[in-house]
Amino acid sequence: MYFLNKLNKLKKIYSIVIIFVLFLNTFFFNKLHANSFHISDIEIHEEFGLNFHKTKVFEKAFKAGFIQLISMVTTFENKQKLENTKIATIKSLIDSFEVSDEKFVKDEYIAKFNVNFNKKNTLNFFEKKNIFPSIPNKLDVLMIPILINVNEEKLMIFNDNPFYENWNTVSGNHYLLNYILPNEDIEDRNFLKSNLESLEEYNFFEIINKYEMSNYVINIIYQNNKILKVFSKIQLNGNLKIINQSFKDININKKDSLIQLIKELKNTYEDSWKNLNIINTSIKLPIRVLLYSKENEKIRLFENTLNNLYLVSNYNIISFDSNEVVYKIIYNGSPKKFLSEIKKNNLNIEKDNQNWRIK
Repeated sequence: MYFLNKLNKLKKIYSIVIIFVLFLNTFFFNKLHANSFHISDIEIHEEFGLNFHKTKVFEKAFKAGFIQLISMVTTFENKQKLENTKIATIKSLIDSFEVSDEKFVKDEYIAKFNVNFNKKNTLNFFEKKNIFPSIPNKLDVLMIPILINVNEEKLMIFNDNPFYENWNTVSGNHYLLNYILPNEDIEDRNFLKSNLESLEEYNFFEIINKYEMSNYVINIIYQNNKILKVFSKIQLNGNLKIINQSFKDININKKDSLIQLIKELKNTYEDSWKNLNIINTSIKLPIRVLLYSKENEKIRLFENTLNNLYLVSNYNIISFDSNEVVYKIIYNGSPKKFLSEIKKNNLNIEKDNQNWRIK
C-alpha cells in the first residue's frame, strides 16, 4: 500500500510538471520551427515506477527523433554510419522539443514528442562527417509492380501479385515517396500479357496517363525459383533511371521474406530520390540582396522565405539605412536555383549592378 500511495503521489506531482513543461515548450516551439528540421509524433513508452526519470524518457525521444531525421535526409548507407551517434551530440543539435498526448496506462508512461533539430548545426554536423544530406521533400509516385514467374511464363500484376498486395503495408514516417498503386484493370492486364517479352522496353504511357502522374516506378520482378531479378524504371521530377538488382534465396511466399525485400526496394527508390535533392554544403555561394527598408511586409516575407529554404545555410543583414536593407546570404546551390525558389514564393527579383533587388 505504501508503494502504491507513493507511486500515485509521484504521478500527481509529475502531471503538474508536465503541464508546466507543455506550456513552455509550446511557447517557444513555433518560433524555432521555420529554421529547423521538424520531426513529429515520436511515441515513447516507459515503465513508470520509483526509478522513473524523465531525463531517460527525453533521451529516448531525442534518439528516436534523430534516427527518423537521418532516415529522411540521408541515404541508407550514410544512415548506418550515423546510427550510433552519441546522445550528447544529438542533444547539441536540438533547438526545442514539445511533449503532447501524455498519459499513464497502468504502470506505463506514454507520450508523443515533437523535436526541432537546428538546421544550421545539423548541416554542419553532416558536413564534418563528409555526408551530404538531402532536402526532405515528399513526393507522390505511381507504383506499377509486375511479377513474372519465369518457369510458368505467368504474369501477375494486381491482387494475384504479393508485391501489389503488400507494398504499402511497409510504411513509416521517414519515407519520402508516397506510392499510388493502380486500380485493377482487365484491359491493362491483357495488354501487359500480350507484351510480356518486351516489358522492359515498353514505356507504359497508356497506364501512366490514366492517373495523370509524371512521377512513377515500374517494378518488374522475374521469379526463377528462389532467385529474383528486379528491373526498375524510375522517373522522378523528369529524371529517368534504370536499376537492375538480383536477390538470392528469397521466398516471396513467406511474409517476412517478402516484407524484407520490399523494404530493400523502397530504400533503393528513396536513395534515388534523395540523390536528386542533395544539399551540397561544400557549395557556399554568397549572394547580396537589397530591399527597400520601408517595405516591411516584403522584408517579412523575404525572411520567412529564407528561413524555409533548405539550401540557405545562413543569412544576415550587413547594412541598412532609411533607404534600403542589404542581406548577405550563403546558399548551397546555384544562382539559377536560388532565383527559382525565390520566385516560387511570390517575390520578384532583378539584377541591380552587382546585387539583386527584391521588387
